[in-house]
Amino acid sequence: MAERVGNERIEREDGYLYYLGKDGYVWRVPMKSNKTGTKERIGTEHIEREKGYFYFIDDEGYVCRTRVIRWMKNNMMKKTKFMYVWWKNVKNNI
Repeated sequence: MAERVGNERIEREDGYLYYLGKDGYVWRVPMKSNKTGTKERIGTEHIEREKGYFYFIDDEGYVCRTRVIRWMKNNMMKKTKFMYVWWKNVKNNI
């Protein structure tokens, strides 16, 4: 479930992609189909980013965030280590 972070509402136009930049402001860039647009900062509200969250603009035009789950990498590392230890023991017993 996403939580609303910003209070400023962003009015969207067709042919642009909207995102929250590293500087904490909302930016828009033209899509490939839009030949006339330029990159520009849209929002005036500064939003502090926190690690572990994905930030996006919702359907109503507000900046929201949702928690990012990063369990795949740790599980794969554990399985790889287990397989290495298992193979090492099997190889030594042969």
